[in-house]
Amino acid sequence: MNEHREGRLRTRWRRAARTAVAAAAAVGITVLALGLTAGVATADVSPADRGTPNASLAAGPASRVAAGDLHTCVIRTDDALWCWGNNFYGQLGDGTTTQRTAPVRIGDATTWARIDASMSTTCGVRTDGTLWCWGSNHNGQVGDGTTTKRTSPVRIGDGTSWASVSTAANHTCAVQTTGTLWCWGSNRHGQLGTGMTPYRATAPVQVGTATTWASVTTGYAHTCATRTDGTLWCWGSSSDGQLGLGIRDYRATPTQVGTAANWTGVTAGYVHTCAVRADGTLWCWGENGYGQVGGGVGFQTTPLQVGTATTWARVETGIDSSCATRADGSLWCWGNNASGQLGDGTTTHRSTPTRVGSATTWTDSLAASYHACALRTDGSLWCWGDNSFGQLGDGTTTHRSTPAQVALPG
Repeated sequence: MNEHREGRLRTRWRRAARTAVAAAAAVGITVLALGLTAGVATADVSPADRGTPNASLAAGPASRVAAGDLHTCVIRTDDALWCWGNNFYGQLGDGTTTQRTAPVRIGDATTWARIDASMSTTCGVRTDGTLWCWGSNHNGQVGDGTTTKRTSPVRIGDGTSWASVSTAANHTCAVQTTGTLWCWGSNRHGQLGTGMTPYRATAPVQVGTATTWASVTTGYAHTCATRTDGTLWCWGSSSDGQLGLGIRDYRATPTQVGTAANWTGVTAGYVHTCAVRADGTLWCWGENGYGQVGGGVGFQTTPLQVGTATTWARVETGIDSSCATRADGSLWCWGNNASGQLGDGTTTHRSTPTRVGSATTWTDSLAASYHACALRTDGSLWCWGDNSFGQLGDGTTTHRSTPAQVALPG
């Protein structure tokens, strides 16, 4: 599949996004015009740390957060799951398709361990090793053997050895404690890693026979994963070099990225990818129209080191932006900033990492999309950026260009 035959993924995705917004509006959801706010000023707090609600409301510390395109989910420290934002496809999991501008409890389970969210699908792993997904399922990305939309979590198979999961617009992948890797959903661009067949899988299919997979991440039409030996592997579409293989074509099975064996984490954005090495260096590649690769000019088909810092701890990519934390607890973002998702108080795109406020208490639990969310060491949750569907969780649909604390009930 060459670039001409594949077409421009960006155009297709944005068309799909516009369709989703239009459909939501048709059922009575109003998308407000962009209105950025820096939040309420607080004494002795930097501009990017403002917008904090009354401390008495900041209950229920969180342990993990996931950001879909237009919704957010968080696992609290009591292992309960809460979600909010756009719910047109049931991606919140509360049994409805009702938009929520504030956190709503999903079921009564207190055993959630991992969570991930995409354009309109959400998946999570529980402490008993079971896997659950819900939301849009037009390509079988929920994994329950159907293409039926699910508005509540449904269990995927009967396995109890799931370790982590990553879901994207059209496909989902997960790693088991056995070190095996499984993917399902659309395989149009080879993103399942099983070759060009099946074209679509509505239930998990194993990727090869390796039992050394450590982590997996899914982009719009590509997938990357690390192995226990520290090697990095990518497959699927590389229309803009997002596989890091020096090509603008595709690979339908896992292909090693370079020869380095010290990768500690990788994250796939819409059409770009970023990863951290054990030496604390940060590397990105792929589409770079908004500066989301963090350096260079134009798309990058092989890993490009972002600056010279050797203190990067964790990175997360969004639609056309990236955010990362350093060992000192500082938070940095770059790329597309049209909705204030970089959190620097502006809507100016950034081609190099830009620090978010002055706080040094950010943890490695962060998520990026058209909006971004991150946790601090005290368990508090902060979100910023696009809020058209209430995905910032503050009870409004007002966009924010600096982090504002989310009051979690509890």
